[in-house]
Amino acid sequence: MTFRMSKTENTRFIKSTAMELGFSFCGIAKAEFLAEEAPRLVQWLQRGYGGKMHYLEKNFDQRLDPTLLVPGAKSVVSLAFNYFPSKDLAETGNLKIAKYAYGEDYHFVIKDKLKVFMDRIQETIGEIAGRAFVDSAPVHERAWAKKSGLGWIGKNSLLLNKSMGSFFFLAELIIDLELEYDGPVKDYCGTCTACMDACPTDAIPQPYVVDGSKCISYFTIELKEGIPQEQKGKFENWIFGCDICQDVCPWNRFSSPHHEPLFEPHPELAQMRTSDWNEITEEVFQKIFKKSAVKRTKFSGLKRNIQFVEK
Repeated sequence: MTFRMSKTENTRFIKSTAMELGFSFCGIAKAEFLAEEAPRLVQWLQRGYGGKMHYLEKNFDQRLDPTLLVPGAKSVVSLAFNYFPSKDLAETGNLKIAKYAYGEDYHFVIKDKLKVFMDRIQETIGEIAGRAFVDSAPVHERAWAKKSGLGWIGKNSLLLNKSMGSFFFLAELIIDLELEYDGPVKDYCGTCTACMDACPTDAIPQPYVVDGSKCISYFTIELKEGIPQEQKGKFENWIFGCDICQDVCPWNRFSSPHHEPLFEPHPELAQMRTSDWNEITEEVFQKIFKKSAVKRTKFSGLKRNIQFVEK
């Protein structure tokens, strides 16, 4: 049965449903070509800041035009899901992995929530066409989140929100339903350069621009070959991803712990010490990281990272 509601009612329903499913913020923007982002993306790629991430050069048009991903798309619903942990495992002085990888792989956890979200929209609003995305297709998610008022792009190129900082995942619903649209918020970075000053590999050469080919996350996750020797001694014990530019950001003092049980770390991960990391076997790796994003780097990649940091 199709329920016919007004644009305002549909918008209100989508935003309230987002909150019910555990999302911290929901903003909506008109699905249209991202004209402002196109030249920036071209310049970023031409500078070689994508490193060996050649997939960023593919589907260039789709990355900027949501109607190429969902024909007839009218709205991009941007969502933020908190992953800030109650305990920062990096504070124990051991080898470190990024906070987003403590629990189960966010791709699957959030995708399941988005499936429920789409089902509820179909049940309440009616038959609409659309797709759900969570870092799973060429969607320029930070640009859409900014456009829909979830926050502003910080000098470390991450989305920042006044009330919760930047420790959250972004996801999108691109649908062919016209809704009421939100507008962007102002930039509150001011004169602060904490993220730029703290980066040990100088991966932020200028405000709002990150050289991905110098980022610790790139070296420890994306790069499949040997890590360049000139980076030796710069990783500050990070072996999967890096949180440095987020940890020093003043806005992250407003971060509060998430309430998602699936993002809690594996009990053994919370107990890992440097000697455990050095002696980790493939069996232990598969046990602890069975459902984790850390599996992306594979056992061989994680061992490479540990050896690079330790030797």
